[in-house]
Amino acid sequence: MKRAPARGLLSTIVGIVLLALMLFPVYWMVNVSLQPAGDALRTGWFPLHPDLSGYVTALRDQGHSLVTSLVVALGSTVVSLGLAAPAAYALARFRLRGGPVVVFGILVTQTVPGIVVADALYGAYTDAGLLNSYLGLVLADSTAGVPFAVLLLRAAMRGIPREIIEAAHVDGAGKLRVLWSVVLPVSRNALVTAGLFTFLFAWSDFLFALTLNTTDAVRPVTVGIYQYIGSHTNRWNAVMATSVLASVPAAALLVAAQRYVSAGATSGAVR
Repeated sequence: MKRAPARGLLSTIVGIVLLALMLFPVYWMVNVSLQPAGDALRTGWFPLHPDLSGYVTALRDQGHSLVTSLVVALGSTVVSLGLAAPAAYALARFRLRGGPVVVFGILVTQTVPGIVVADALYGAYTDAGLLNSYLGLVLADSTAGVPFAVLLLRAAMRGIPREIIEAAHVDGAGKLRVLWSVVLPVSRNALVTAGLFTFLFAWSDFLFALTLNTTDAVRPVTVGIYQYIGSHTNRWNAVMATSVLASVPAAALLVAAQRYVSAGATSGAVR
């Protein structure tokens, strides 16, 4: 009986140590961003005299890139959910000929290396005139978001009790009305989860952003940081300040959507 509290204390200590190790890079990023310009290796452990010049430089040089990333990520989320929701509903609720083959094909697309997709898109975008465009990046990032969202939403929609859908049909609702008024509200948690991860895919994308852009007209923040390091190796406070600013939207969304991600897709649907 006396060993149980000791094991619990040991587990707590190990958990705290592991958490500290995982969060240390984040702390160091914030710490360096509040230091004067210089060598990051010689930075003190604590920002005793915070210097915001790095954030001023980051907003001046990378503000447009942050806006670009936000537009592309939001656009990719809208496109991905707009395509994935009806596709997932059809695969989950209708007896489609070749449906399992389609699902398997979607799974296979998840294993294709991103560089292969980027190379193929570069040739297609050159012919279509989509290089260096917001639409091009939105569609490119959606190639990763749509398959993931289809698989996630299909699993959630298959779990919706059939009685709910049949009741809607009895009331005279058509297939589209059932999807919009019944299936999507019940699948809210799965939609939020799919949208969140789709946003994160697009927000953190570097490969498509680097491959499908040949100018700085449409430059996401990931490419901005990459170019920033190459031209300002002695301005690590600005580099880290840009990284902090780029982390804020993702962290805020994760905190805001946490309860939706952890909740069940059909919790409380049937009483």
